[in-house]
Amino acid sequence: MRLSSMILFAGLGLLLLAGETRAEKDAKLNPVLAKPGTVVLEERFDGQELAKGWAVNKGTWQIKDGTVVGKEKKEDMHAAVLTLQKPFQNTVVRFSFKRDGAQGFNLSFNHPKGHLFRIIVNDASLSLNKDKDAKDAKSKAAVLGKADGKFPAGQWITMQIEVAGDKVVVQADNGVKVEGHDPALAVEKTGYRFVTKGESLLLDDLTIWQVEP
Repeated sequence: MRLSSMILFAGLGLLLLAGETRAEKDAKLNPVLAKPGTVVLEERFDGQELAKGWAVNKGTWQIKDGTVVGKEKKEDMHAAVLTLQKPFQNTVVRFSFKRDGAQGFNLSFNHPKGHLFRIIVNDASLSLNKDKDAKDAKSKAAVLGKADGKFPAGQWITMQIEVAGDKVVVQADNGVKVEGHDPALAVEKTGYRFVTKGESLLLDDLTIWQVEP
């Protein structure tokens, strides 16, 4: 009886391990949409201040212990926003993030005339949303893709976004994947905007590749 119980518990343990999702810092993810070419930026945030090309739009963003820590400021009455000013049309970008008190997190992309689309991370889901263009009365917001998955606070997760023409694929190293497309996405983008509510969001290990034709 004792041996049978031990075998049963061991089997249950293996099943639990098999069902766990792996998420870690600076994990490697294989592209499925675009072919990465030359690395155009590698950012490990090892310096004392943000490098040229980064702009703090809202909130506070400071380098601490080799990571960028973003926090919302109540007086801003707006989510904290950190922008990497690096225009592109197609890209592969990978980074690690940890929500350490942050109520919400998204990576937003603009075109020269306004908001374009964003990737939204919640506790239990990942979604790809097209933004409404405030300057176009005919424009409407739309959910291009959504998937359930666990994105627990206090845990490092690696995310990779591929943008090629009007298509976008987002995958995380916990196994969650979202993809979508819209003709409006096939335009020049102004850069990468990290947006968070509350405190705090940690970012690290960002790499951007040029997309080969």
